[in-house]
Amino acid sequence: MASFRLRRFIDPFLFILLGTVLLATLLPARERAADFFQWLTYLAIALLFFMHGAKLSRQQVIAGISHWRLHLLIFSCTFILFPLLGLLLRPLITPLVGPQLYLGVLYLCALPATVQSAIAFTSLARGNIPAAICSAAASSLIGIFLTPLLVLWLMGASSDQATNTTEAIQKIVVQLLIPFIAGQLARRWIGEWVARNRAWLKNVDQTSIVLVVYTAFSQAVNEGLWTQVPLANLVGLVFVCCLILAIVLAVVWFVAKVLGFNLEDRITILFGASKKSLATGVPMAQVLFAGGAIGIMLLPIMLFHQIQLMVCAVMAQRFSQREHD
Repeated sequence: MASFRLRRFIDPFLFILLGTVLLATLLPARERAADFFQWLTYLAIALLFFMHGAKLSRQQVIAGISHWRLHLLIFSCTFILFPLLGLLLRPLITPLVGPQLYLGVLYLCALPATVQSAIAFTSLARGNIPAAICSAAASSLIGIFLTPLLVLWLMGASSDQATNTTEAIQKIVVQLLIPFIAGQLARRWIGEWVARNRAWLKNVDQTSIVLVVYTAFSQAVNEGLWTQVPLANLVGLVFVCCLILAIVLAVVWFVAKVLGFNLEDRITILFGASKKSLATGVPMAQVLFAGGAIGIMLLPIMLFHQIQLMVCAVMAQRFSQREHD
C-alpha cells in the first residue's frame, strides 16, 4: 500500500529522465554520435506525433462541445492565464532564475495541458470524467497549433533562443502537423490496434522523450550548460514553479465557483487547467529551439511536471474522501 501511494506522488518516469540527464552530463553525444542522435530524434518525434494522431478520437472532442463553458474556462487558463502570469511575473522570476531559465518558464506557460494525469486525477477525485477526457484531448490537439504561435509571441521571433518564424513554421508542419494528420488518416485502419495496445505503445512515447532529452542535454552540456545555470537559479526555479501552480489553482477554483459550476465540474476544471504536458513539451522544444538552448528550455517543464503531480495527488485524494452525494 505504501508503494502504491508513493507512485501516486512521484512519477517513476521522472527518474528515467533524471538518469538520462546524468548520462548526457557524463557522456554527452559529440560529433558523429551527436548527428546520429539528432536524426534519430527527428524520426522519433515524427513517430510520436503520428501515434498521437492515431490515438486521439475525434469523437471525444466533438462529444464535449455541449459543455462549452467548462472547456472554454480550461482553455483560457491553459493558453491565456499561464502565459499572462509568465509575462506579469517577469520582474520576480528573472532575478530568481536568470534570463535563460526565464525563457524556459515562458515556454512552460505556453504548453497544452496533460491528458493522462488530468483524467486520472479527475477520476480519483470523482469529478466529471467525460468532460475531462474531452477537454484533455482537445487541449492536446489545439496545442499542436497554438503553442508554437504562443512561443513565438512570448519570446519574440527575433529572440536568440527561438528559430525565425518561417523556419519554425516549416519545422512544425514537417515534424508535427504532417505526422499528426497522417496518424488521424491512418486511424481508420490502425485505430483498433492502437486501442488494444495502448499500454505497450506508451513505451514509444517515453522512448521518444528520452531520446529528445539525451540529445538536448548533450548539446547543452557541450555548450557549458551547468556553468550557465547556478544552483541558486535551480532552487529559484523550484520556487517559481510552485508559485505559478499555486496562483493558477487558486484563480481557477475561485473563478469556477463564481461562474456557478457544480463541484464535479469544478474538480474537472481544477485538474484540467493546472496541468502542463511534459509529453508534448519535450519533443516540441526540439522543433522550436536550436542548439544548447533546448536543455535549458526543458528544465522548467521537468520540474513543474513533478510538482504538479505531487500537489494534485494530495488534492485528488482529499476530494475522493468526501461523502457521496
